Amino acid sequence: QVQLVESGGGLVQPGGSLRLSCAASGFTLDYYHIGWFRQAPGKEREGVSCISSSDGSTYYADPVKGRFTISRDNAKNTVNLQMNSLKPEDTAVYYCATPLYADYDCDRSADFGSWGQGTQVTVSS
Repeated sequence: QVQLVESGGGLVQPGGSLRLSCAASGFTLDYYHIGWFRQAPGKEREGVSCISSSDGSTYYADPVKGRFTISRDNAKNTVNLQMNSLKPEDTAVYYCATPLYADYDCDRSADFGSWGQGTQVTVSS
């Protein structure tokens, strides 16, 4: 069973940066498509970014384009989400997950499973 663990969250001022990591144990993350999602209080879980295992192609939701970067660190067996120019509206619990289907939609959390426990990101002055 795929088990993922997120880390790297915290409190940061607007305009600041954080780097989240999605780690796996017992298997090679490079073989899996990975998605990052976030959920703010009272809101539905929304897709943030995805990275393909086949060709490394990436996807970013419109609210984070140009500010977030998803990447793989195969040496550490992690998928990272570099978040720059953070805004208060980025405040949420961030999760990583793997798709359940080959034809997945990065914007649809129902297409994903093996969710980690999440890591809290708070952007506030």
